[in-house]
Amino acid sequence: MIEVDINKRIKTYKGWEDLRVKAQFDIGKVTQITGPSGAGKTTLLKMIAGLITPEKGMIKFKDTLWFDAERKFSKRIQERNVGFVFQDYALFPNMTVEKQLAYGTSDQAYIGQLLELGEMEVFRQHLPAQLSGGQQQRLAILRALSTKPDLLMMDESFSALDKELKSKLLAKLQALFLVQGTTVLLVTHDDEILDPSPAVFKMEA
Repeated sequence: MIEVDINKRIKTYKGWEDLRVKAQFDIGKVTQITGPSGAGKTTLLKMIAGLITPEKGMIKFKDTLWFDAERKFSKRIQERNVGFVFQDYALFPNMTVEKQLAYGTSDQAYIGQLLELGEMEVFRQHLPAQLSGGQQQRLAILRALSTKPDLLMMDESFSALDKELKSKLLAKLQALFLVQGTTVLLVTHDDEILDPSPAVFKMEA
């Protein structure tokens, strides 16, 4: 179980507001996080990953403390084994597709598996600037998976894919998540993005 009970002051279109989140997410499952723009969905993912520090509260992963404001403790990002697919992809501009994946793993067989999963084999020597938006998005997903994370954060990670490609990729990803026991938190506006339906956590504006 992931336990989250945190407060963070965030700036929204209404001005500064307190983001208050108290939730539990199942381990080894996919949870879709939904809600209107400005509700703090991305901020929530970044706080769990350790990229943003809450002002109050605590975060636990499998009974292991990741953050406790009262104790002034925050587990190092590198020690949380979290993969993150950012909305803007955050790819390394000077690295080829293959090297982006090699940054996370030295296992050549696994790199080949990921390239096949994302249908990116023919682009292995391409730089991000040589890829389309959809190809960059797929690469960002594959790179996040390269470290075999315990927890995968996906922030609007299928928005640049057409319906057919999205469907094929999701089926392959679900199979991989099952094999690796990956816990997934997925921010999305598409309530039917996964089948069978995952758990849904709805955030309010």
